[in-house]
Amino acid sequence: MVEKFRQLGISEPTLKEIKKLGFKEPSEIQEKSIPLVLEGKDVIAGASTGSGKTLAFGTGLIHNSKPDCGMQGLILTPTRELAEQITRELKKFVSNKKLNIISIYGGMSINRQINELESAEIVIATPGRLLDHLSRKTIDLQYVKTLVLDEADRMLDMGFKEDVEKIINQCPEKRQTLLYSATISSDIVMIAEKYMINPVEVSAEIYVDSSKLSQIYYNINDDLKFSLLKHLLETEKSELAMVFCNTRRNVDFVVNNLKAIRINALPIHGGFSQKKRNKIMKIFHSNRVPVLVCTDVAARGLDIKNVTHIYNYDIPKEAKEYIHRIGRTARAGEKGKVINIITSRDYDNFSNVLKHYSDFKIKLEETSYIKRVELKWMAHSRYDGRRNSRFGNNRGRRDDQRSYGGRGNRSYERKPSSKGKSRNYGGREDRRKDSSRSYGNRQLVSRGRERERSFSSGQSSESKRGYERRELKRRNNSGRNVKNRRSGGRRDNQRDKRRY
Repeated sequence: MVEKFRQLGISEPTLKEIKKLGFKEPSEIQEKSIPLVLEGKDVIAGASTGSGKTLAFGTGLIHNSKPDCGMQGLILTPTRELAEQITRELKKFVSNKKLNIISIYGGMSINRQINELESAEIVIATPGRLLDHLSRKTIDLQYVKTLVLDEADRMLDMGFKEDVEKIINQCPEKRQTLLYSATISSDIVMIAEKYMINPVEVSAEIYVDSSKLSQIYYNINDDLKFSLLKHLLETEKSELAMVFCNTRRNVDFVVNNLKAIRINALPIHGGFSQKKRNKIMKIFHSNRVPVLVCTDVAARGLDIKNVTHIYNYDIPKEAKEYIHRIGRTARAGEKGKVINIITSRDYDNFSNVLKHYSDFKIKLEETSYIKRVELKWMAHSRYDGRRNSRFGNNRGRRDDQRSYGGRGNRSYERKPSSKGKSRNYGGREDRRKDSSRSYGNRQLVSRGRERERSFSSGQSSESKRGYERRELKRRNNSGRNVKNRRSGGRRDNQRDKRRY
């Protein structure tokens, strides 16, 4: 059963684990890269998600690592979820060898990771958190024998190029470097030329079986996009479905509106804590929730089984991302379906996909009558707090602030004199925090922005005090009735002077 794996040169302990896991024959990337990896050569491998690359580079890591000899293997990945996934997969192959494999990434306790690093032989890390440990000197890379860059193109696309180079420079020059990437870009070539020694390049063809995978698209009005998605989720027969969006905001928009119409869905994007992301993926893997709405970054590299439907709610900006999305269904001989929802804003991106993959047969489906769904949740712009405040919306303002015509209650604070001491009036210290004091149930409020602007621009405190006194006098005089002015006006004026 594992004879073909044995021919690749894999050790007997690892073959036993492969047999236990039920692998029948190696994938294309495993056949091409494992012999080179076991020979100790540097390898550049073009392989997409689900191609079996974890076992391909894992055999080299396991072969080169020994128990109780410190950290000897390092794998860099772009996302936390991928780091967790690789860790789980590799642990399945090392039960006989007893190697300690851990993952380190942001969003988790760094102190716990420091303790685990003391006994780790193989470490899977995201670049940012690994640099944190290097700056703290809680990790030592001087004994690394094998360095793996997994999903290298995605790491560079996410802006980790400088971080990756810093990490590579911390590793010993005498090492084996394995680079696995879905696409081989100019940046990948530069990394290879700079840091790899006579690398051998292999690739596995990204193959989409048209007989197993059906691809269709709907051309719909912008205001019916979500309504069509709701209709398809209710009418299509699917086990697990993944809905792809281009932004976090759209992920939140789709999930919250699906929940409002009682369609159970889970969101995942980079804005969630790691604990929450792990919990979401655990629920989705258990098939308890049938719909996962995600961004490309959060879902990149994740191996999710039994996905029957892929919905492109947004068409990806880069054509290569389309391949990664649709490659998550129709695996292992199973059938799958890709549904693209196209509106006017998707025309350019969809044309780009058709241009790059002209051999794909993506069929146009006519839409019947689609009932418009009332949206219960709208994504807020980052400027909403300021823009909506004109209409009395206090979003973004503290609860203890009061709104006057939509603007916050701006208080005037008396500036100290040049000697740094507060001014006294009639032997009393001025303790006012703002100009909003109550007189006979009336409130003194600043007249407008121009006056406030002149005070804040450096006008003397004497001028400001003069304005406040005049304003107070005007308010008091206009607010009193004739009786009060005749009987008690003089006493009130004297009392007001003492207060100021």
